[in-house]
Amino acid sequence: MKTVKEISEITGISIRTLHYYDEIGLLLPTEKSDAGYRYYDDKALETLQQILFFREFDIPLKEIKAVLQGSSLDQNQILTMQKKMLQTKKERIEKLITHIDDILKGENKMDFTVFNKLEIEEMFETTFYNMPEEIRQKAIEEFGNAEQWKKHYIEVMSSENMQKNYAKVVEWYGGKDNYLNAVHNSVSKEVAASYDRRIKQILQKLFAKKECDVHSFAVKEVVAEYGFVMKQLLQLKEETGMMLAQAKYYRNQKIQPMIDEQYGKGAADFFAKAIEAFYHVE
Repeated sequence: MKTVKEISEITGISIRTLHYYDEIGLLLPTEKSDAGYRYYDDKALETLQQILFFREFDIPLKEIKAVLQGSSLDQNQILTMQKKMLQTKKERIEKLITHIDDILKGENKMDFTVFNKLEIEEMFETTFYNMPEEIRQKAIEEFGNAEQWKKHYIEVMSSENMQKNYAKVVEWYGGKDNYLNAVHNSVSKEVAASYDRRIKQILQKLFAKKECDVHSFAVKEVVAEYGFVMKQLLQLKEETGMMLAQAKYYRNQKIQPMIDEQYGKGAADFFAKAIEAFYHVE
C-alpha cells in the first residue's frame, strides 16, 4: 500500500489532484485510516495509469469515469481502446514529421487529408449506431448489407474532395479533435428527435415572417434562435460557417422543391436570404 505522497512522487500527479479524483469518485483510495489518510494498492495504481492515458487526449474526467466504471468494459477492452487512440495520435505525428521533412527538402506536397482510415472507420461505426433505425435499414437495403455500406462510406470519405470539404467542417468545431469528440459523443436519438422538432418549429416561425425584410429584427431574432439551436445540436465552437453552408443547402435546386412543399412556396429561398443577411453575406 502506498500513501498519497508516494503516489504523487511516482506519477508526478499533485496531491491535490489525487484528492480531487477521490472527491469526484474517479479514483478512490483502497483504504482510509481513522485519521483520514488515503492508501492505494497496485490495482488503484493501474486505474490511475488508465486515467493518465485518457488525459493525454484531453478527454473530460466525467467521460473517463463513465468508461472506467462501465460494467460492459473489462481492462483488456479499455487498454485496446487506448492503444487505438495512441496509434491514431502516432500516425498523426508521423505524418506531420514527414510533411515537415518534405518542406525542408523543398518538396512541399499539398496534402488535404483530414481523417485517416482508422478515424473514418470509427466515425462510420458511431454514425451507424446513432442513426434512426428506419434510415439505417434503408441504407442497408440500398447497399446490400452493412459491410458494403461501410466500404462505400470509407471510399467516399477518403476521397480528396471529401477531405477538403471536411477541412471546412473541422474549422466550425475549432479543430479536428473537437470534431471527433463531438462525433463520438453525439446526442442520443431521443434528444436528436427533440432537436429536429424544435428546428421545424423555428423554420415554421421563420416562414411566418416571409413578408418582413430579411434585415428586420423580427427575422433576425428567429435566425439567431436557429443558429443557437444548431450550434447546441452539433456541439460547434462557432456556427457561422455551418449556417452559411445551410443557406447554400437551401439554394440547391434539388432541395428547394422539398423545402417549399414542407413549409410553403418560396420558403427555401427566403430561408437562404434570411440566414445570409444575419451572417452578413451580401
